[in-house]
Parts: sequence; C-alpha cells; structure tokens
Amino acid sequence: MAIAIVDDTPLNLTLIQALVRKLTPPETELVTFSQPLEGLQWCASNEPDLLIVDYMMPDINGIDFIRTLRKLYPADSVPILMVTAAHEKEVRYESLGAGANDFLTKPIDRNEFDPRVRTMLSLRESHKRLRSWNDDLREAVIRKTAEIAAREQETVMRLARAAEFRDPETGAHILRMAHYSQLIARRLGLDDALCERILVAAPMHDIGKVGTPDHILLKPGRLDDEELAIMRRHPRIGHDILTGSASPMIQMAAEIALTHHEKYDGSGYPDGLAGEAIPLVGRIVAVADVFDALTSPRPYKAAWELERAASFLREGKGAHFDPACVDAFFDQWDAVLEIRDRFKDE
Repeated sequence: MAIAIVDDTPLNLTLIQALVRKLTPPETELVTFSQPLEGLQWCASNEPDLLIVDYMMPDINGIDFIRTLRKLYPADSVPILMVTAAHEKEVRYESLGAGANDFLTKPIDRNEFDPRVRTMLSLRESHKRLRSWNDDLREAVIRKTAEIAAREQETVMRLARAAEFRDPETGAHILRMAHYSQLIARRLGLDDALCERILVAAPMHDIGKVGTPDHILLKPGRLDDEELAIMRRHPRIGHDILTGSASPMIQMAAEIALTHHEKYDGSGYPDGLAGEAIPLVGRIVAVADVFDALTSPRPYKAAWELERAASFLREGKGAHFDPACVDAFFDQWDAVLEIRDRFKDE
C-alpha cells in the first residue's frame, strides 16, 4: 500500500503523516511532498492507494492538482482527500467537482480524519479486489473464447475434409485455397477479424459435395448435361447444411458455399448473380478455389502449369472473376508460391 501526502507546509506534512501511520500497517509506504509538482510527477508514475493533498500551494493549487491526476486515474480508482484551511463552500464544491472524494478543513480533527481515511482505504481495497476479479474474469473469457474458437475451427476443418476425403488427390486443396483467400482478403483491406474468419470458413466451400454421387464426383471424363446439373446442386446443398447457425464463421461459410461458383458477369450458378451482388467472400473464394483447382490434378484432368492458370485468371477478369480480387491475388504472388510449397498434396 502506498499513500501520497502533498502539502507545502512541513509541519502539516509531519502531522498528517503521523495520523496516517497510526491507521495503516507498518509496511505501508508513506511518501510526502512539499513541492506539489514533484508530488504530481511521482503520482503519474506510481498509482497511490490514497492521495491527501492541500489546497493552497505554490506552482499549482490542490484543485488543479486533482484535475491533472484525474486524467490518469478515474474517481472510482484512486481516492483523494482534499485538506484546506479555507472554509468557503465554493472551494469545497470546486474540489469535489474536480474529482476529490472527500474534503476536510484545518485544523484537522482526528475524530473526523480517522474514519474518513479508513473508509477511503477500505473503498480502495474493494476497488482493487474488484479490478483483480475483472482481470481474472477477462482472462478467463479470453481463454474460453479461444478454446471455443479452436474447437469450432477443428470441427470446420474436419467437416471440410469430409467433402475432400472422397478424392484423396485434393486433400491439401482446402488448406491452400483457404490461405489464398486470406491473402486476397488482406490485400483488399479487410480487417484482421474478417481475414481470420475467411481462413477458417473458406475450407467449407465444397461441403455440399457430400451430396454428390461418387460416379459423378470421381468421373474421369467430362460430365454430361444431366451429371453437370447434379454437380451444380452442391452449392445449395452446402448452404442448406450450414445455414441457420449463430456462429459468424459458419454464417460466412454458408455464404461462401452458396456463392463461390457465381461469376462476375452473371453466368455462374446457382443464382446467376453478377458483380457486387455476389458477396465479397464469394468473389474472393472463387479466385482462390479456381486457381488451386486448375493447378491440382483431378480425376478428369492433369494439373495445369502455373503460367497457364495465371493467364486463365487474368483473362477472366470482369467475366468469371472480380478484377479487384484477381489483382489482389497477383499482387502477392510470392506468398502464393510459398503457400503452394507449404501445403503440398501427399
């Protein structure tokens, strides 16, 4: 415990210090200042448990001292007792308005001084305990929130792998396209929380493929019209699986699942949305997903060379893809290559 006493009269400092010493444990630190600016400097660096300050002092009076200190410590944290020889009500009102918690006039009456100091110290201890409890609660909330987020992310990744597991050649696809999506989102200026959310939500883009028959999903050749129509149901199936969740991340995943096959010119599916009518996350994932699909082997095709896939994306600006998303992707080409190298198909 530390108590600061500020009074330009040495005799008053000695008297107040003696009174406080009788009320506090021996280990209490009592610091006294006859120069108010020195006292203010000390208080700015050391949060006192109680401040007792005189009103009439050189350089800065007690009221201005309190006003300055209250910019550092709110009224419910550090208690302040103003002591003055002035008996005017205006001084009392002004000191309380400046942030003093209590007010005493000189000469100090010990019968009045003792209970007021005890009360202020008791309130200070209660505040410290409450602050400690709040800190503990905040840490517990942060810890539990992180645990929930980790479990949610694990569930999402496992669910996403369910769609990819039937095609072992694309096992790392969900990791690569998720990180590509996050790269694009960051380049477009989305905030950190949304960029982190898209990293976790993007892998669920093809969760609707769990409803696609194997003979279509794994067909080595081109799909006929009937098979293509069945394949094109997976965005809506994925949306139906994910929609209705209270989780913002699952809500984003549902939006991605539904819209990542829409095209910027309106020729995509399932709803034929165009331009900015397609949610931004859908436009982002469209670029990331197509690039990784082109550069990965599939049952129906070999992997494309990087230059060929890059040309396809550039040529598709304004038609298949949002031009801003394509530009954001290529603005970070070195990072794209690093992700490809980090998440290789086994």
